[in-house]
Amino acid sequence: MAIAKKGDLVVINYTGTLQDGSIFDTTIKETGCCDDDADCGCNDDSDCGCDDDGCGCETGPMELTIGNEEFFTQVEEALVGMAPGDKKTVTIPAADAFGEYDEEEVFSISRDQLTGDIVPEVGMELELTGDDDEPVEVTVVEVTADTLTVDANHPLAGEDITYEIELLEIK
Repeated sequence: MAIAKKGDLVVINYTGTLQDGSIFDTTIKETGCCDDDADCGCNDDSDCGCDDDGCGCETGPMELTIGNEEFFTQVEEALVGMAPGDKKTVTIPAADAFGEYDEEEVFSISRDQLTGDIVPEVGMELELTGDDDEPVEVTVVEVTADTLTVDANHPLAGEDITYEIELLEIK
């Protein structure tokens, strides 16, 4: 039986969960995602914890080359020595996942800095231009008459994450 090693192209299924057991990412559609045909109480993937940016729910098994840093290093390392059909659980501490939560990444901006007809609401995601003209993704956490308080931390910052992985195939 073939055993996965560094440099192998493999196919895996995975489900990523937070400490409370909620699914934030998966390749298994029936585990945490749905579509219009599914009877899971939602109309589209956005109601099932899936994001438009692809970080949320994949459309099926993932292909990756072990050691190419295409996924979390800890997951890739766990695949080494596995055979097709094997399953493992890998927990990644917050610092190695999406980083520790940084209070300095929460700040206020004046409402007059917004362009266009944006009507800010708590939970809204915005893209601001940083000091170096690089875009900064933020989430609105408070709205007042004059200011917005935004959070530039990744939504999963400060969270330890766990991946249940299954090696499906070594190509």
